[in-house]
Amino acid sequence: MKKILLIGNGAREHAIAKQIKASRQANGLFIFAASQNPGIKALATDYQVGDISNNSEIVDYALDNKITLAVIGPEAPLAQGIVDDLEVAGIASFGPTKKQADLEVSKAFTRDLLTEYQIPACPLYQVFATKEGLADFIMAMETDFVIKPDGLTGGKGVMVQGDHFNTKEQGIKLAEEIISAGGKLVIEEKLIGQEFSLISICDGDNLFHFPAVQDHKRAFVGDQGPNTGGMGTYSDQDFSLPFLHNNDIVEAQKINEATTKALKNKFGCGYKGVLYGGFIALKTGVKLIEYNARFGDPEAMNLLVILKNDFVDICEAVISGTLDKIIPEFEPVATVCKYVVPDGYPNNPVKDVKIDISLVDTNKVDIFYAAVDEQKNGLYLTGSRAIALVGRHQDLYEAEKIVEQEIQKIKGPIFHREDIGTRELIEKRVEMMKSIRSNN
Repeated sequence: MKKILLIGNGAREHAIAKQIKASRQANGLFIFAASQNPGIKALATDYQVGDISNNSEIVDYALDNKITLAVIGPEAPLAQGIVDDLEVAGIASFGPTKKQADLEVSKAFTRDLLTEYQIPACPLYQVFATKEGLADFIMAMETDFVIKPDGLTGGKGVMVQGDHFNTKEQGIKLAEEIISAGGKLVIEEKLIGQEFSLISICDGDNLFHFPAVQDHKRAFVGDQGPNTGGMGTYSDQDFSLPFLHNNDIVEAQKINEATTKALKNKFGCGYKGVLYGGFIALKTGVKLIEYNARFGDPEAMNLLVILKNDFVDICEAVISGTLDKIIPEFEPVATVCKYVVPDGYPNNPVKDVKIDISLVDTNKVDIFYAAVDEQKNGLYLTGSRAIALVGRHQDLYEAEKIVEQEIQKIKGPIFHREDIGTRELIEKRVEMMKSIRSNN
């Protein structure tokens, strides 16, 4: 039996907390968070609000509570080396070390790693820390291009030609401004296809693959509006996605496997934790868009609600290097996750306004709390994604109908993406991929 520390306070961490609480191995769930999360707090043995950027504060809390296993939810603590510091204190952790977390922190590192180890997953790209050669590289490109600032950007830093700027000259100006401000960036060709997430858990050598999921970054229906942290996601009953071929899944899994081997070769120790690959299916196969070093949010909700394995058993196997002894088991159902967000999100969200979720039928959907504050008279918005609802059914479109019916019952100054998981939107994506694959 283990006393388990979970770091983080979002809906992703709420999903992880439910898994830990359900484990036969858990003998207490301790939370270190940046703010209150009423859903996590209801599951916790102890809930500490503190500075999650302060490693020593987290380590002290872990030692005071005699923690035997730490699970790190968000990317920022990983980037600042919390796993390294916990291990020095004798506390085993589910998550990569600071060096290994560079896979998410630095897009330049990731591209160069894959190139060095000849993993065929990169688009045409080049890394720039100065303006030298930048304009020449961009003007010589035969396609539209993408600007990726190096560093953590919360999923909102990438700028794409055709969306954030129109001409190469405009893109050059934006890129030069980033460099002038002391930034480093990656310039790469714009890829045309359908994006999907393939998340694997790694023990340094072995991988545990989750089903494929598709995220929706744009704020509004029809993939319109600004990028967000993710408005919702869906997965299908067959663990693939309607627009993917079987070999697309296999190719993405092989890229994750090759990347873990490259990391072990480079650093002399294996990558332990979540390897979240953001991929894109193309006419010619699959390419990697980026890696994250933790579960996705919202993807974690889709994947963890159907996970049948004991999550703490998986964490233990990662730490001991015995993940190959665990056979992945998932409930064979489709899932649709939709986020409720404040009016004005993401640029100018309303805050400190009450919402009412009392009419939602929790027998029909799973509820995960994110940026909400529980006060004596109810829940209040705090300015970011507020609550995620997940519907499950053997049929994808029935799962969408379930979650849409329940999310409509939430009252307050909020909105959500009604089209996530709908037949109309998914069939558009299927037709797009058919057209791309058949185009000579």
